[in-house]
Amino acid sequence: MCIAITEVIKTLAEAERRFRITRSEDPAFFPECRSDLPALTSSETTDLIELRRRYLYQRSEGQLLEGTVTLLMVAPLLTVAGFYDPPFRVRAEESVQLELDDEDESSQGRIDVLVVLNQLWVVVLESKKTALSVWTALPQTLAYLMANPRPELPSFGIVTNGDEIFFVKLVQADQCYAVSRVFSPFVSGDELCGVLQVLKRMGKEASEAIDSPKSSLFL
Repeated sequence: MCIAITEVIKTLAEAERRFRITRSEDPAFFPECRSDLPALTSSETTDLIELRRRYLYQRSEGQLLEGTVTLLMVAPLLTVAGFYDPPFRVRAEESVQLELDDEDESSQGRIDVLVVLNQLWVVVLESKKTALSVWTALPQTLAYLMANPRPELPSFGIVTNGDEIFFVKLVQADQCYAVSRVFSPFVSGDELCGVLQVLKRMGKEASEAIDSPKSSLFL
């Protein structure tokens, strides 16, 4: 029987139990979100200022729905990060299916946005409406990352409700995941710059992994 991922994985405890994963607090486990981050160009900084201005203008009228958050925050970020340009591909509403080991059933869901490079998943993006805590999407995002067709490689996700953004890293081989600090573009433009720096590092290392077949993605 196939049921929706959101019906199966409703809490973080449920995700950890079903996928047999634990959260790592070791800073060395997730260096991609804090070290060796690329500098931004003046053009990129200008683009982020405009992105944030538009977002705050629309946000000032009240709460935003998930689709509006994707249009105002996620899509422009992908543009500035270069993920709409070669060699990357962007897929929206990508369908994924998970086989659950402990039960005779599978679960299915749709990733809001998936950035790929050849067959490598670069990053999974999940949006929520501004009225919801950004953390409500973590169990669902972990489920999507478990569906990565290359489980031997680390998987990365970015979760946002527009006001706040955080990153997720999952290493299935180690049965561990970690989360970044929360970036708050609603509060400061510098926070949005930090998000772009992390995305640029992910894109750069994915490209290098493709160019060097012997290397492992993001290691």
